[in-house]
Amino acid sequence: MKRIRQIVIILILTVLFKVNLRAQEYPNVILILTDDQGYGDYSAHGNPILKTPAIDRLHDESIRLTDFHVAPMCTPTRGQLMTGMDAMHNGATAVCMGRSMMSNDLKIMPEYFAESGYSTGHFGKWHLGDSYPHRPQDRGFQETIHHPAWGITSLADHFGNTYWDPYLMHNNEEEKFSGYVTDIFFNEAMQWMKNQKENGKPFFLYLATNTPHVPNWVDEEYANPYTDIGNFDGTRVPANFYGMIANLDENTGKLERFLEEEGLDENTILIYLNDNGTQSRNASEIYNAGMRGHKTSMYDGGHRVGCFWRWPGGGWLHGRDIETLTQVQDILPTLAEICHLKNTPKGIDGTDLSGLLYGSTSSLNDRKLIIQYSFGETSATRWNHALVMWDKWRLVGPGELYNTDTDPGQKMNLIDQYPNIASSMKSYYESWYEKAKIGYDKPRYIIVGSQEVPEMTLYSNDWQGDYCDNPPNLISAEGFGYWDVEVAEKGNYVIELRRWPEESGLPLTGGVKGETIKAHETFSGDNLGTRPIHFASLEIGGFQQTRTIAKEDTFVCFEIMLEEGKTKLYTQFSDQDGKPLCSAIYVKVMRK
Repeated sequence: MKRIRQIVIILILTVLFKVNLRAQEYPNVILILTDDQGYGDYSAHGNPILKTPAIDRLHDESIRLTDFHVAPMCTPTRGQLMTGMDAMHNGATAVCMGRSMMSNDLKIMPEYFAESGYSTGHFGKWHLGDSYPHRPQDRGFQETIHHPAWGITSLADHFGNTYWDPYLMHNNEEEKFSGYVTDIFFNEAMQWMKNQKENGKPFFLYLATNTPHVPNWVDEEYANPYTDIGNFDGTRVPANFYGMIANLDENTGKLERFLEEEGLDENTILIYLNDNGTQSRNASEIYNAGMRGHKTSMYDGGHRVGCFWRWPGGGWLHGRDIETLTQVQDILPTLAEICHLKNTPKGIDGTDLSGLLYGSTSSLNDRKLIIQYSFGETSATRWNHALVMWDKWRLVGPGELYNTDTDPGQKMNLIDQYPNIASSMKSYYESWYEKAKIGYDKPRYIIVGSQEVPEMTLYSNDWQGDYCDNPPNLISAEGFGYWDVEVAEKGNYVIELRRWPEESGLPLTGGVKGETIKAHETFSGDNLGTRPIHFASLEIGGFQQTRTIAKEDTFVCFEIMLEEGKTKLYTQFSDQDGKPLCSAIYVKVMRK
């Protein structure tokens, strides 16, 4: 009996050892990405007004990457995070105009995790395409609850949506949720994690909030403490913006308690970062950690962000800073190494930082990093919104050189004093640009008529053409663009052209009451956005036809035969004299 008991004990210990070994090999991962919270918008970074106790505690318990960089706008940062590639390399360089989608052939972060046995969940913002196969559920996420495009009130969003009781996409279906949007994302994410724990599977969670992006909507209880301050050193305190961050902080605290109560904290890697510089000009004036610039800026205030890593059970020495120059592209290869992911990424731009996190190395090989993105245009000419970083040197465009070690505010242009440094950085950029431009020039196709998604709506934010992504663009209806599409199967198709979203029920020629449109600005009046649309035209795959509309029509329908293959889809609304007014802002494509 004694021998049997010894054997049983050995077997139990062996199983426990293997379970613990598997836990160490496959830790859970939570990646929190906030939207438009700047480096200075943390009390842990020295903000004199904002109070973020839960985030501060996470900061204190983490390894901090203090010279960590992203792109100065939403989509480029997100594409770089998902692919480990520079924005020019992966194709997602802008927030719309067809440039918010990554190349079709790229494998991205959740796919690597899923292939390695992880459950993958996404809650919050995506902003990397709203039509198949660019949606999060098409790119490796097994569960997703998200809003489309850049955020709630974007043109791809549910008409008249708000931050309270919003309509959100739950996998392939639109669903109405109860509560404030940030609370919803955190609560749903925690329930999902609990389910994965019960199923005994490691998980990768991408929790990408849409706050504190505009519109600045939050409950008064979070904004009032900052409203009461009024002004700070002559600058009006952005109460709602700070209030959204206060709500984020509260949810971060709830997440921390959840992890402890569920016993998930020890073996969960928690990464917290923000996606670009602050969106609030007032916030940047109140406190910007001494940096120049804000969201969209090529100076450090536009792209240097907070980045905290914590893994209590990983053997890391926490509570320290890593001052090495790092970037968002480094996250994928680092997690691939730590989590032992299969088919690890090849040919990417990021660098594995695991040695820095484990403390086995104190530095990286000398490297130069480049940021280039598109802002208000679809071109990617040399040095257009581009900079080179080399240790503490910043070459902003070809003509400005700064040393952020001695001049963190980037006030002194040193290009004449250090021509050799500038020349080396310029040469590196030229070589990089030639290679990156190849990736940039690859078309990104929306697939229509597939077995997986036989019915698909195309949105103006994904077209190639004019900027058309916000409520004012919907009201004016003056933009033109086309979509690069791939017809999956030859067959009969029905294509519907709309100027207003389908759920609005508005006629093509009609307008809307101002209060119906929730946006950055207040619209007032009746019949906003009326347009004298008389003709509707469609061109695709050799088919071209124009139809006359009736005043009460909410859409125009075309039935056509399409061949399989890649093509372009053009639309146009024009007045009774044939004068072009705009393209169809919404196009539904259905295979019969």
